[in-house]
Amino acid sequence: MVYTPRSTRHGALLLGTVAVLGLLTACGNGHDVHSNPPVTDSGTAAPATGGTESPASGASGPAATATGAAASSSVPKANPSTSGGGTTASAAGTRCHTSELRASVGRNDPGAGQENFPVVLTNKSGRTCTLRGYPGAAFVNSSGTQLGPDPKREPGSPATITLKPGQSAWAGLTFSNPGISGAKTATPAALVVTPPDERDALKVAWSGGAVPVSGNSSSVFLSVFSPGTAP
Repeated sequence: MVYTPRSTRHGALLLGTVAVLGLLTACGNGHDVHSNPPVTDSGTAAPATGGTESPASGASGPAATATGAAASSSVPKANPSTSGGGTTASAAGTRCHTSELRASVGRNDPGAGQENFPVVLTNKSGRTCTLRGYPGAAFVNSSGTQLGPDPKREPGSPATITLKPGQSAWAGLTFSNPGISGAKTATPAALVVTPPDERDALKVAWSGGAVPVSGNSSSVFLSVFSPGTAP
């Protein structure tokens, strides 16, 4: 047995007591050194809703009600990249949003077995904005279900159209007369129209009669926007 002097044992006891007190103090000071920093989830702002008229479907065929809700789960809801090409940063920054526009369908101008309707978007806001490319569009029934496939795009050269408050732009909606083509038809309750590069749509009551939805020559076509309200 090794003899340890009493003074040495007393010093070791004091050092041990000091160490224990120091540990207790560190644990009771109210700071947890292992706690994680707070995490903030980033969100995405909902697109603007509004408008009192209707949408139609383009290459992506979006459709929604005037309040911004989808007309039907069977109808696409977005109309991305409808410009038909790249847009400048300034054009993108001044783009007309759905809530700033009013939609309407002009009078039919038939010819050579074709039905031709101008789809018109009018700037109802108090600022100047721009449109470029094709609208989205879809025919829907009274319950909001899409009738027929999405319209196709006619070849065209998109141009940026500047709309001052109250000014309009139009895009052509054309299809072969079903009585001549023999296509199967349906009579829509509305046309749903989505402005270029927007997600929300406008709904316009349809009074143009039966439209082709399947069979021979049933395709519906859309043209790029041009200034004004009609050809």
